[in-house]
Amino acid sequence: MTTESLGRPFWTFWTAASLANIGDGIRVAAFPLLAASLTASPAGVAAVAAAQALPWLVTGLAAGALADRRGARTLLVWADAARVTVLAVLVVAVAAGWVSLPLVVLASFLLGVGETVRDTAAQTAVPGLVPAALLERANGRLVAGEVVGNEFVGPPVGAALFVAGAALPFAANGASLALAVLLVLSLPLTLAARPAVAEASEVRDGVWAGLRWLVRQRVLGTMILACAAVSAADSGWFAILVLYARDVLHTGAVGFGVLLATGALGGLLGSFAADRLVAGRRHRAVLAWSLAITAGVPALLAVTSQLWAAVLVVVVTSGSFAVLNVTAVSLRQRAVPRELLGRVVAAGRTVAFGAAALGALLGGVLAAAAGVQAPFVLSGAVAVAATTAWLAASRPA
Repeated sequence: MTTESLGRPFWTFWTAASLANIGDGIRVAAFPLLAASLTASPAGVAAVAAAQALPWLVTGLAAGALADRRGARTLLVWADAARVTVLAVLVVAVAAGWVSLPLVVLASFLLGVGETVRDTAAQTAVPGLVPAALLERANGRLVAGEVVGNEFVGPPVGAALFVAGAALPFAANGASLALAVLLVLSLPLTLAARPAVAEASEVRDGVWAGLRWLVRQRVLGTMILACAAVSAADSGWFAILVLYARDVLHTGAVGFGVLLATGALGGLLGSFAADRLVAGRRHRAVLAWSLAITAGVPALLAVTSQLWAAVLVVVVTSGSFAVLNVTAVSLRQRAVPRELLGRVVAAGRTVAFGAAALGALLGGVLAAAAGVQAPFVLSGAVAVAATTAWLAASRPA
């Protein structure tokens, strides 16, 4: 493995991304608390959560086309500046006492739209910041920053700030994004330039050009579908994990929180291990193992109800999911032409988010119909199917 440094521009970019992720983590905790303070309706609280996820299905592909027409630095600045504006309005509304549930839902959706643009542009920026040989390491560090911000730091800070004052977490989120904007503005001007486009027709076709190109790529397309299937399986059992912990493990609320924290630790370890595992371009093997482990290990909980097994499942799957994400993102950045990268990134993330949403719903239906162990059985079946499909599609000619 190369010992070459990632360089100052990357670490500036990483700091900006980590600040944005901390802000997102703060918001993850604060939005449900704010919604619950405005309504006692579970549907109303759920609407706020749904509004944060909906933009990937509605505007994700458009964000990809935009990323292929504008420089990454420009999009990062405008996306985060727009989110700062939305948060400023929300802070004023909360502080003044005229905030309402529809306003919170709208703010949640608009912030989600900004997130689709930012996340897509961020993935297209990485190949311009580090040498190709360091893509896995760079993406691993970015995933580590995401885990720390979204799971370790952001949520507890967001909850504590909300207790101190309902407007405070949103003000802190806006401040973190404003700092991220300043850091992004210091990045090389090459990231502000429009990507080179191979043909004018690719710009005119927009989203469809990227999708048509992706459909013709057997290996890359299979990777996206296999990852989406595993994402659906993961969401399926994770959606009912709180019920499994309560009814089977009898852990209580505190024990469930500790269980989730161990998963975040696994994700952090996996993000740091990914570049070492892929060293020498072992993408095919690492993807196969991470697909099999991420979806296969949860099947253990279908045959045992021991607490140690639950801890093992959460830690191992979180770690392997991080490895899967780093490896898939890096392979995509290597394989996709720069002028189409934004659209292919957005297509992959849109498919993954859509699959995760459907998987969560399916997990709930299965648990209700066949018991809380059923989603774990389904996950094991998905492991076999997804891994087999990937190995068949990626077999060297």
